[in-house]
Amino acid sequence: MKRKLLLGVGILAIVLVIGAFFITRDGETITPEGSGTVTVAGGTFEAFPLPDYVSAAIDSDYKSYLVEVEPGIKMHVLEVGEGYPVYLQHGNPTNGLLYRKVAAELPRDRFRLIMPTLVGLGFSTKVPASEHQLDNHLRWTGALLDQLQLEEVIYVGQDWGGPVGMGALAQSPELLKGAVIMNTGLNAPREQRDLSSAHATAQTPIVGELLFERVVSIFDRLADAQGDPASIPPDVSALYGRPVTESGNFKAPLAMMRMVPDSPDHPSANEMQMIEDYIGTLDVPVEIVWGTKDPILGPGLETMKANFPTARVTETEAGHFLQEEVPGDIAAAVMRVYEAVEASEGSDEPANPN
Repeated sequence: MKRKLLLGVGILAIVLVIGAFFITRDGETITPEGSGTVTVAGGTFEAFPLPDYVSAAIDSDYKSYLVEVEPGIKMHVLEVGEGYPVYLQHGNPTNGLLYRKVAAELPRDRFRLIMPTLVGLGFSTKVPASEHQLDNHLRWTGALLDQLQLEEVIYVGQDWGGPVGMGALAQSPELLKGAVIMNTGLNAPREQRDLSSAHATAQTPIVGELLFERVVSIFDRLADAQGDPASIPPDVSALYGRPVTESGNFKAPLAMMRMVPDSPDHPSANEMQMIEDYIGTLDVPVEIVWGTKDPILGPGLETMKANFPTARVTETEAGHFLQEEVPGDIAAAVMRVYEAVEASEGSDEPANPN
């Protein structure tokens, strides 16, 4: 009896080891392939035909293309409109489609709206989990902006789009003329602290994979982070989830949660300090649009105000993905920043949007 018990325990241990190895595997690089070409103001790129469920969410004026930022690493870009370039960066675990409602509120004859998708999400290249490091995302996104040959931009960012976008722009500081900042973080950690209980759980090996990749679908829980959960119904969640879950590598959402620094010793901390230092040098029009019902980043508004003490602040009842709830408020902020930029360039004096 004892021998059978030991044998059973041994077999169970082997199964657990094999299972742990399987769920914590790094994943592989999966690079999308387009068809034909698309020409935009910055050049000609590989066209990427969108599946029907995405095409139904946007109109035919949108351009969809891929930019190879490194050999084998491509970022998917949605673009619509012509005029002043506006660079809109989403975060985890969404994609460029997050800004479709904001784009619908802005005049397309005045703005060129550029909506890239971070590597690992949407229709961009999927990479092993270990490659989701903040310095990699800054390099990839910086290369994208360089290839688009932009001379000036208004920047709009939320979630990981905040530090990734600002960090990429820090590599070419002459580009940034104005910004709209939403629920995000731009400061380096000063102490050991978890952003949320979910992020703390995500940091635990095996447990994180079991919970966020096997038990709970992050995409099915997006509505929980909203002021109005009805703002992300299943068909909207699918716009963000299907490109990842159907790709063969769905490691990005958990890996990006683990990118969030929880102490000064975290691998992202040095880049976050660089970003914090960079925003401290900015002298451009900035507006803040904040979702106060965001269960993760809602309490961070005062910190963001301290980063931009002269910025106009619009507080809303939205949650984390406020682009789905208050696109009109975001678009209005973009318009005001643009007008301040135009006024500044006309007078050759620093602009203040207040």
